[in-house]
Amino acid sequence: CNVPLANVIECRDMETIYEVPLHLQKQDFDDVVLNELGLKSDSEADLKDWKNFLKRYKNPKKSVEIALVGKYVSLQDSYKSIAEAFIHAGADLETEVKIRWVYSGDLTEDNIKETLSGIDGMLIAPGFGDRGIEGKISAARYARENNIPLLGICLGMQIMTIEFARNVLGYKKANSMEFDTSTPDPVISLMEEQKNVVDKGGTMRLGAWKCTLKPNSKLLEIYGSKNISERHRHRYEFNSEYKEEFEKNGLLPTGLNPETGLVETLELKNHPFYIGVQYHPEYKSTVASPHPLFKALIKAATKK
Repeated sequence: CNVPLANVIECRDMETIYEVPLHLQKQDFDDVVLNELGLKSDSEADLKDWKNFLKRYKNPKKSVEIALVGKYVSLQDSYKSIAEAFIHAGADLETEVKIRWVYSGDLTEDNIKETLSGIDGMLIAPGFGDRGIEGKISAARYARENNIPLLGICLGMQIMTIEFARNVLGYKKANSMEFDTSTPDPVISLMEEQKNVVDKGGTMRLGAWKCTLKPNSKLLEIYGSKNISERHRHRYEFNSEYKEEFEKNGLLPTGLNPETGLVETLELKNHPFYIGVQYHPEYKSTVASPHPLFKALIKAATKK
């Protein structure tokens, strides 16, 4: 087939995909690619950091179990970037993160204690549509009332908003306009410029958006920087008309977009770790740079 023998590379099944680069390098795959592309390199490939990551990943000193509450758990690849972000952060902390996959459509007030018994932390996953929403709301309440570390991502933050409005602020019919357009308390609504959009294709808030974190917030402590930028993928937003009431009752909007004033983050006062973010931190996580939010959740789960 006109392929030189030296260019035939074996690809074995490995214990983890993170071993594959090392297996390829043993066969001089990097040199083969450089030679075929006519590129030169004066130095040897340095995979020391990668090897250190792999060593920590395969030899954890402790473990935590985190419930991932979502509606696509029968197809776990739907949350692949979240699962990998847990691997990156867990290895950095020498902690094995065991994910308990929980289908939100099966969660009820009657079975939630049994279903979530023994977990050290929780993540409420992003998504679209109204299936399994009430189960997610029950999960958020369970984490809030039982001091379980919780990270809500995108829809997860919106779920935390709805739950708090219903069970703390007393708005029993509070909801997102995505699920109920006639709700008397749309604590999650559309941006003004989206309210008359009929053709929804390409109208989501996408890409990197700036966020300014408030002083003395847990998120500022986690990021170590007041000004951050994170990636978004959604249409519905926290309804700022309710912002003051949320603040008075302890669910604090601690991150705002500096240009639009849109609420990007929420965190609950007097809770070990109850944080919701409108953006997707998992999109930026890598082996070399685990996302600080995932590291913070794992640390909180370890203390739990």
